[in-house]
Amino acid sequence: MYVCIYIYIYFYVCVCVCVYIYISVCVCVCQEYIKMVTDMIVLCTTLALSLSFWVLSIILSSYSGTLSPVSPWRWLLSILVPLVLAVRAVKRRSLDWTGALGAVLVGFVLAMANLSFFSSLLLFFYSSSRLTRWGGVAKRKIDAHYKEGGQRNWVQVFCNGGVPTELALLYMIEAGPGEVPLDFSQRYSASWLSLALLGALACSAGDTWASEVGPVLSQSRPRLITTWEEVPAGTNGGVTSVGLVASFLGGLAVGGAYFVSQLLFVKDLHLANPQWPIVVYGGVAGLLGSLLDSFLGANMQYSGYDSSVGQVVSYESVSTRHISGKPILDNNAVNLFSSLVVALILPGLAWGVWPR
Repeated sequence: MYVCIYIYIYFYVCVCVCVYIYISVCVCVCQEYIKMVTDMIVLCTTLALSLSFWVLSIILSSYSGTLSPVSPWRWLLSILVPLVLAVRAVKRRSLDWTGALGAVLVGFVLAMANLSFFSSLLLFFYSSSRLTRWGGVAKRKIDAHYKEGGQRNWVQVFCNGGVPTELALLYMIEAGPGEVPLDFSQRYSASWLSLALLGALACSAGDTWASEVGPVLSQSRPRLITTWEEVPAGTNGGVTSVGLVASFLGGLAVGGAYFVSQLLFVKDLHLANPQWPIVVYGGVAGLLGSLLDSFLGANMQYSGYDSSVGQVVSYESVSTRHISGKPILDNNAVNLFSSLVVALILPGLAWGVWPR
């Protein structure tokens, strides 16, 4: 009976929304009102989606005794916030439209699964976008394909967010949507998946921070991680001390965002294992992920110096002198593989040294 009432309320709201939109479009003839109507359509569509998901969760919970319905406010938050941020990112040229659609999907899954996941993702995306814009003049001298703001597409979004999205789905299957403390003794699977997801995000953040900060602040030429020889700036696999410190700080920031959100959203943390190692774990994941990314880049990405353009390039030509690597993987594939390896290996190591 309650399900029927919820369905009736849902369709009533949808009809009211459609009528309101129709009247608004008919009345608003001035151009300054078009944006307001568009925003209202987006908001109403988002509300309708959140209500439909809520009704669906109620129906499923009525047939399953173990499945509890998710709050409509959580549905609304999980849809609306990623959507607003993606639209803003397109306007600021941090994402193109394909990247925005991918970001909405990744953000929705992570926000539904755990707000700590979403806060870590949010810090990674915001900090990466800001750092990409910083020092654009110096980066153009190194990278011929540099774009202001980054303008990441769906491939780049999923190579950085694909592994966390899959882990968030597994987390919801294992523990359900919601925030839980990291505690290997009581919630081993949920804790392992949480640390794996955090490690993947910290890995991506560490690599991004290193590649964006190192070329601008480093006073010395990078060294190839496999031979430790000096190489031109922009060489895949080249590392600097500034870049390594930046990668650790990037992972540390992601871990800090996760830790703060745990303090805000999780109850009875004093009954679980200490949560502060999350911050250190993020820093270690960022540093190791950056080193792994550099190692793969030095071996499986082609780097050559093209004298015709005076820059390091990833293609072979008559005017190109080989520096390192082979044309096996591109940068997106290296990022994906690095985050996957960190997500699979690091939680097991953390379980052995986590204070109890």
